Amino acid sequence: MPYRALLLAAPILLAAPALAQAPAVGPKEIGGIVRSPNGPEAGVWVIAEADGLPTKFARIVVTDKQGRYLVPDLPDARYSVWVRGYGLVDSAKASATPGSTIDLTARAAPDAATAAKVYPAIYWYSMMKIPPDAEFGGKGDIPENVTKSGWLMAMKSNGCIGCHQLGQESTRTIPASLSAFDNHEEAWVRRVQSGQSGEQMVNQLASNLGGAPFKYFADWTERIAKGELPHTRPKRPEGVERNIVVTSWEWYDPKRYLHDLIASDRRHPTVNSYGPLYGSPEYSGDVYPILDPMTHKESSFRAPVREGTKEALGPGHAASDQVLAPSPYWGEEKIWDTRNNNHNGMLDRQGRVWFAARIRNAETPAFCRRGSEHPSAKLFPLERNNRQVTVLDPKTMTYRFVDTCFGTHHLQFGYDANDTLWTSGGGPVLGWINAKRLDETGDAERAQGWTAFIMDTNGNGKRDDYVEPDQPTDPTKDKRFGGGFYAVMPHPTDGSVWGTQAAFGAGNRPGAVIRVDPGSNPPATALTEVYVPPMPGFGIRGGDIDKDGVVWVSMASGHLGSFDRRKCKVTNGPAAATGTHCPEGWAFHQYPGPGFQGLGENSAESSYYTWVDQHNTFGLGENVPMSTGNLNDGLIALKDGKMIVLRVPYPLGFYAKGFDGRIDDPNAGWKGRGLWTTSGDRTPWLMEGGKGAKPRVVHFQLRPDPLAK
Repeated sequence: MPYRALLLAAPILLAAPALAQAPAVGPKEIGGIVRSPNGPEAGVWVIAEADGLPTKFARIVVTDKQGRYLVPDLPDARYSVWVRGYGLVDSAKASATPGSTIDLTARAAPDAATAAKVYPAIYWYSMMKIPPDAEFGGKGDIPENVTKSGWLMAMKSNGCIGCHQLGQESTRTIPASLSAFDNHEEAWVRRVQSGQSGEQMVNQLASNLGGAPFKYFADWTERIAKGELPHTRPKRPEGVERNIVVTSWEWYDPKRYLHDLIASDRRHPTVNSYGPLYGSPEYSGDVYPILDPMTHKESSFRAPVREGTKEALGPGHAASDQVLAPSPYWGEEKIWDTRNNNHNGMLDRQGRVWFAARIRNAETPAFCRRGSEHPSAKLFPLERNNRQVTVLDPKTMTYRFVDTCFGTHHLQFGYDANDTLWTSGGGPVLGWINAKRLDETGDAERAQGWTAFIMDTNGNGKRDDYVEPDQPTDPTKDKRFGGGFYAVMPHPTDGSVWGTQAAFGAGNRPGAVIRVDPGSNPPATALTEVYVPPMPGFGIRGGDIDKDGVVWVSMASGHLGSFDRRKCKVTNGPAAATGTHCPEGWAFHQYPGPGFQGLGENSAESSYYTWVDQHNTFGLGENVPMSTGNLNDGLIALKDGKMIVLRVPYPLGFYAKGFDGRIDDPNAGWKGRGLWTTSGDRTPWLMEGGKGAKPRVVHFQLRPDPLAK
């Protein structure tokens, strides 16, 4: 018989594919395999949630390529365990306790509409239509001063999405209580008047943008109501994204929200190891929530203000002390009643928490004003501000007022021997507190200083008499910059202090990064450099600096921007007056997720803030820039040129305004490291769960593989 015929006649024995084996489960773990009729389901989330702990607790992992999962280090409780993933509907919930092996059955979504319900908000928000070029420049309903980039800034992180997410189910649909209107445009006009932020929303859409956005919002929700679906679909987590462990705890109050939280000293990330988290309620209230993640217990501290401080929300706040129209969720109830307006907190190396918080009415003390002998006041007196500094000592729970002449918004400690606390929010000045001197003397007046932003436009390398921002550049003088810091970021090594000028509003303002060199006598010697991004980047908001001095910023253009001053050919002189003199220092990295149609390659991502992991607190390495992925329902890291999404799949609608890293134990591997944040959306009732849902503390950790213990 020929050789070929012999081969064909012989029986063919094929090795059967090995069946995946469930991972070995320890006494504090739940594990198993996720399968569907199609076989093992890779890259889907397994959620384990417990109601029996002091606060609601959930831990979420991703299945490996064989559909296996392992939920590690669970506290003793009974858990509901279920599967969520792209292309699926949520599985039935199984009941389990740590030590259990449970195989779960995934259920395929019956249709594309059902599958799309768990897509991140960006997939839905990118369906919004952007006005064509013919509508700008005074040719349509849009005010003449609003450019297309200005429109996008107002629709994204420097406008609407600067306060809350858009695109989750609660915002891409019209609430039932508003369904009686004749059309969606009328419903949107009424919708934005709701609650204590109604006045601000109406001013943004009706005043700044001439009412033009209402028809675009209406078109968006009408198309969705008729069944239109996102034009792209997300991919399941791959690679390192499958190694992420997400843990969350409910905390605070369902009527209020948390701007952000603090976990450690960003310079020394082992400070407060395994310790409590401290929340900042911003406009919503005066109770600071505190969570102990080891015991899962929540406590709180009610922060006072000085006697005689007005009870009502002050001028310049993003919320009113009135309700324009009833909220579909809270009616005419005034749910926000802050006096201290705690926006942002930072830990020092002693574990004390420093807050940007209000302690008094707006008028500054006499030493801040004209006629004072204070070195900073003699050069640039300050009459008013809306937020100062406070310090909470967790050991004694004492709360100290530190009155500042300058306003505050964000805080960051410098790397100098004086533990200088640099602040943003001072408007025309950069303010600071010498924390060492304050500790030694208790004298807030002597411990603080501030400086105007003076650019060296005559190019002689020193600070001279200057012209004002609205005056022409004088070749013999310097020029004062009229903007101010939003974010603040001390350089780790050279003593300079950087900030972002955020591009708020709807005008044609791209924003900028700002460098201040304090010099030997900062009130009199500090020099400022301003760097405006070139296109395609625009709409800077939050930012941070890495250990090499590169500044990273969130941009409304849908980019993570980076600026490296070392590449600049010019840093001062007349050419630097406009801030456009160093385009070579800029680079742009497009965020993940779909973009708006008709704009070319773009991302609809509306990142609020960027933070740099200088100390490898997460596990991707040192110096990794990370952004809030406010429409990607998570955080976004840039590692080796690749964007990595740290997705929070439950509850849907996760939105962060800031985050922090902490190393609890440098010798504990992945378990001793992690990122901490809170769901910072001003409207927690718009998340999955609806009215009654509370904000959540969220902890991100990175395992070496999806089954690591």
